[in-house]
Amino acid sequence: MADKSDLQLSELVQQVVAAIETDKASYGEFQTHPSVKSDQSRVSEVLKELTDRLENNFPYFHPNYAAQMLKSPHPVAIAAYLATMIINPNNHSIDASPATTQMEREVLRQMAAMFEYPEEFLGHLTWSGTTANLEALWIARELQPNKKIAHSSDAHYTHSRMSEVLGTTNVSIPTEADGRMSLQGLEDELKKGEIGTIVATMGTTGLGAVDPLADIIVLAQKYGARVHVDTAYGGFFKLIAENHLAPETARHFAALKEADSIVVDPHKHGLQPYGSGAVFFKDISIGKFYKHDSPYTYFISDDLHFGEIQLECSRAGASAAAIWATLQIFPLTEQGLGSVLIPTRTAATNWYELLQQSESLQPYQKPELDILTYLPRVQSMSKLDHVSHELLVQLGQGPREGQIHLATYVVKPNQLSQRDFQMAEDAKTARILRSVLMKPEHETWVPHLNQRIEDLASKLIG
Repeated sequence: MADKSDLQLSELVQQVVAAIETDKASYGEFQTHPSVKSDQSRVSEVLKELTDRLENNFPYFHPNYAAQMLKSPHPVAIAAYLATMIINPNNHSIDASPATTQMEREVLRQMAAMFEYPEEFLGHLTWSGTTANLEALWIARELQPNKKIAHSSDAHYTHSRMSEVLGTTNVSIPTEADGRMSLQGLEDELKKGEIGTIVATMGTTGLGAVDPLADIIVLAQKYGARVHVDTAYGGFFKLIAENHLAPETARHFAALKEADSIVVDPHKHGLQPYGSGAVFFKDISIGKFYKHDSPYTYFISDDLHFGEIQLECSRAGASAAAIWATLQIFPLTEQGLGSVLIPTRTAATNWYELLQQSESLQPYQKPELDILTYLPRVQSMSKLDHVSHELLVQLGQGPREGQIHLATYVVKPNQLSQRDFQMAEDAKTARILRSVLMKPEHETWVPHLNQRIEDLASKLIG
C-alpha cells in the first residue's frame, strides 16, 4: 500500500494551475483585451477584503463544528474543480465539454453501480439535491399526471415545495417513534388509489432516519405506485451498510436497486464542493419527456448530450471533474470512500453510548447513520427549550479555539412521549440538540465534545 500523507492544497493548486496554463499556451499567444485588465494593487485589496469578510463564518472544517451538514471538500476535489474552472467547460453539450462530459458519464456509471442499478439507466449530475428531486418529481407528474406524491412528515421540505412548483398534490405520511415513515399510515393512503409516487428518504436531514424502503417497495408494487428515493444525505452509506450499519438499516439500503429513481448529493458525503447533486432513473424511456433541442448547440457528436436529458441548461463541467478526480483516490468501495464514512458512523454510535451514561444529557433516539439528537435531563418543555438554547449559544462563544458549534431540532410533546420522555407540557414545542458528525475526525473528538456539553448542561440544569 502506498504511503499516505496530509495533502498541501497550495501545492496541488500550483500543480494544476501550471498544467492548465501550459495547455492554454499551446494554442498560441494573444493579447489580453484592455477591458479585462486590472490594477494589481486594487485586486490585492479586494481579495484581502474578501478573505477578511470570510472570517465571518463558522469553522465548518473543524471537529468542534458539529452542527449542520457542512464540511470542507477534499483538497483533490478543490484542485480538480479549480483546474477545470479555469477552462470553464459547460456540461450542457459535448461541444462545450468533450473532456468533462466523458468524466460525468464515468462517475455516473460508478454511482449507479454503487446503487446496483442496471447498466442502462438515465441520469446526470445537477447543481443540487433540490434540483435533482425537482426533476424526479417532475417525471413522476408526467408519468401519472393525476396522482399524488407521498412522503414522510420528516422528509425534506423540498418535496412539498417542489410539489407546489409542479402543481401536484403531496401527502404527508406520519412517522413512527424511530423517525421512519409509518407503513400503516402509507398503506392507509395507498388504499385510496390516489398515490402515484412514494418518496422514501434514506437519511432524513433532521434525525438521519432511514425509511423502510424494502417494505415500501412491496407496498408500492401491491398498489401500483412508483418509488423515488431521496438519498441526498445518506446515499454513500450504501458502501458500508452491510458491515457497519444495523441489519434492519442495511436491509433497506440493499433495496435501493428496486427504486424507480434515486437522488444523491456528492457535496454532502462525497467530499465535493457545492453544488453537486445527481439524479438516476431506471426507466430510460422517460427521456421522451425532456423534448429538448437546440439549433445552435449540438454539432460535433451524435452521442447523447446531457442538455438533452436535463431540466437545467448550463452546468459546470468542473463539478464532474472534481467528482471524477476524487473517485480516483476514493473509489466507491468500503475500502475507498467508505473508509471516510466508517469513522463518522462510529462517532455517532460512540457518542450515543456516552449519552446513555450521562447524568445531565440523554439521547433522543439511536442514530442510524451519523446524525445524533440529544437533550438535557430536565422535567418540563419550557426548561428543555431554555437549556438547549443556552447550550447552543454559550458553547459557541468565547475564544475561537474553545468554541463548540451545535444545532437544535424542534420537537413537540407527542414526539417526546413517543420516545418515553415524561415532561410537563408547559410549552407547545421545545428545542433539543442535534449534531451532524460528518467529519471522520469526529471519531476521536466526541469524548471532548460530550464532556464540554455535559459540564455546561449540569450547570444550566442547576
